[in-house]
Amino acid sequence: MRHFKTISDFHAYRGLPKPQHPLLSVVNVGTVGPLHAEEPTNLLLDFYTLSVKRMRNVKATYGQQPFDFDAGIMSFMAPRQVFSIAAVNQDEDIEKSGWVLYIHPDFIWNTPLATTIKQYDFWDYALNESLFLSAKEEATIMAIVLAIQEEYEANIDKFSKPIIVSQIESLLNYADRFYHRQFITREKTNHQVLERVETLLHAYFNSQDLVEKGLPTVRYVAEHLHLSPKYLSSLLRVLTGQNTQQHIHAKLIEKAKERLSTTSLTVSEIAYELGFEHLQSFSKLFKAKTKLSPLEFRTSFN
Repeated sequence: MRHFKTISDFHAYRGLPKPQHPLLSVVNVGTVGPLHAEEPTNLLLDFYTLSVKRMRNVKATYGQQPFDFDAGIMSFMAPRQVFSIAAVNQDEDIEKSGWVLYIHPDFIWNTPLATTIKQYDFWDYALNESLFLSAKEEATIMAIVLAIQEEYEANIDKFSKPIIVSQIESLLNYADRFYHRQFITREKTNHQVLERVETLLHAYFNSQDLVEKGLPTVRYVAEHLHLSPKYLSSLLRVLTGQNTQQHIHAKLIEKAKERLSTTSLTVSEIAYELGFEHLQSFSKLFKAKTKLSPLEFRTSFN
């Protein structure tokens, strides 16, 4: 594991010129030298990374998932996320273009962005869930990056930081918008994910897993669909208005209503069947979702 606490140290490791600001850096991917022989050593950075890259003859892993950079993608990494990258064929030159923006958390310290930057779900997306930009979207992103670069390369004054922070905010907001577009435009693929969620939950709620393991977790569902938890929840929220946890609860309530209306089991027995150790927890969730207690629902149904 190679751990880099500063942007300057990482620049030195990658053979890049010293950054013009200790807490911020804009790097042209085309100027980056060849990979080190010891790579793909796992790398850990203590700063944010935003990038748009096109690279050939490169294989990356991120969150244990391999990814191909042949297409132009925009990707995001929060501090202390592990990744590795290496040439597929060490005898071939890597073809690469694009840019990378490194932002140390200290750069945005004591600004509103220090809090809001953590609210963007895409920091927790896997690399294979990166943002695929249209030509128009990439032009929009590049215009902002160039503005950041101009400010980064200019003489630093009291206006530099608030201007750059504002531009970073714009960059993140546009990325959020473009991700929303990606969820919508990939309609067939995304609705297949929704169908797989429904199939997975249906099978789980009709098996002994519910009694033996309790309610499925968001991570359980995401891992079975080979997606990151945050990406799956974001996708489902755009498609249905509900995140993964809400889908799990909806399936639970659907199953509970079925058992309450078609069996003579007690509420306690039904709660146990649905993976609850405590009746109170089941009753509280059921009432929160239906506005009725389980007994009130059974009475009204009959």
